[in-house]
Amino acid sequence: MATSPTAPSPLGIPKSRVRQLMAASIGNVVEWYDWYAYTFLATYFSAQVFPTSSGNSLVPLLSSFAVFAVGFFMRPLGGLVVGAFADRYGRKAAMTFTIVLMGVGSLIVGLTPTYAAAGVLAPAILTLARLVQGLSVGGEFAAATTFLVESAPEGRRGLFSSFQYVSTTIGQLLASGLAAVLATVLATAEMDSYGWRIPFLVGAVLSLVGLWIRSGADETSAVAEEIRQGRAERPGMFDFLKQHPRSAATIVGITVAGTVAYYTWTSFLPTYAQITVGFDKAESLQIGTISLVFFMILQPLLGMLSDRIGRRPMLITFGAGFLLLPVPLLGLLTDAYASLLVVQLVGMVFLGCFTSISAAVNSELFPTRVRAAGAGFPYSLTVAIFGGTAPFIGTALQEAGNPELFPWYMSALALVSTIVYVFVLKETNGKPLS
Repeated sequence: MATSPTAPSPLGIPKSRVRQLMAASIGNVVEWYDWYAYTFLATYFSAQVFPTSSGNSLVPLLSSFAVFAVGFFMRPLGGLVVGAFADRYGRKAAMTFTIVLMGVGSLIVGLTPTYAAAGVLAPAILTLARLVQGLSVGGEFAAATTFLVESAPEGRRGLFSSFQYVSTTIGQLLASGLAAVLATVLATAEMDSYGWRIPFLVGAVLSLVGLWIRSGADETSAVAEEIRQGRAERPGMFDFLKQHPRSAATIVGITVAGTVAYYTWTSFLPTYAQITVGFDKAESLQIGTISLVFFMILQPLLGMLSDRIGRRPMLITFGAGFLLLPVPLLGLLTDAYASLLVVQLVGMVFLGCFTSISAAVNSELFPTRVRAAGAGFPYSLTVAIFGGTAPFIGTALQEAGNPELFPWYMSALALVSTIVYVFVLKETNGKPLS
């Protein structure tokens, strides 16, 4: 029986799909703008916040990426706690919490004192800010991805899923674009002293915009509404693991290669080119921006393709690409503008086969009652262990004189995930959400 234009479906899915996409995506833009501003500006603020007494210019940068990794280790906690909250009280309430938390973290980063002014308090404050942001981002993935997938009509979950990374990429574009403009307009000394703070303060203001937009979203979880009214039992925090251990383990295998490839190709590669072949800072940020535009355009196209051919063929294509390509591609890097651009664009074609459907695959593996925590925690845990440490490992290998080992590390993880795609993962496309 058809529903009225404004009534929700029996699963709690609102009729206004566009409004749902906007609510999830715009808030997600703000979340990820704040998160990625840190990566793009690390080479500028590292020497301001961390001590430079060792005489090695890579030590402050290594310290900043270590704090970057620490922030990632809060993401599993966010995925678990906020995911469980979203399962019990609804996706909308959880997304409201995460956007506020991210704005607070961004404001703290922007106001972090220098090491010269505050001593060890400076890196401590920066670490606190990253812990707050890590908690927010982990919770954001758990709530927003399930919200997107539950808002999709049948046969379009891949398309709706792709907007997770469309909005993430817009956030990255804003962060990298503003960083590129500032690096072009301001002198290096100005960027080092105060210019790096500007994007973080802007992010704090943007979080208020995201909060306002999300206030108009419609809840998608009918189970959460039944729990609030006392008609359904609240799920335990670890019910997703007790009741669906295979699904949780599958998400880990799916994500291992994808998270390292993602954070390397979309965030760390400009810095990697700087420290390995001496690539110009401003030019590397420009190329990163161009590549992200290309990457963003790919997402809905590949999401729609997955709705036609399935999730597994897309993931197998990604896995094979990153099994074979990292070593030759990164070996092509020189200080020439075209070399970095080609390497980024080629990698992003294969990477898009993973990112465009990650939210759909993860959400399709769990029932509504535990979907947010089930999709959020194992994903965020894997991202913390492998994605968050990718920039640190790449920089550490360069300092040790073995930068050529980093692409081999990526290929080894791609082999693990490809085995999961081929032999473990079952096709979820076309099946109704349970």
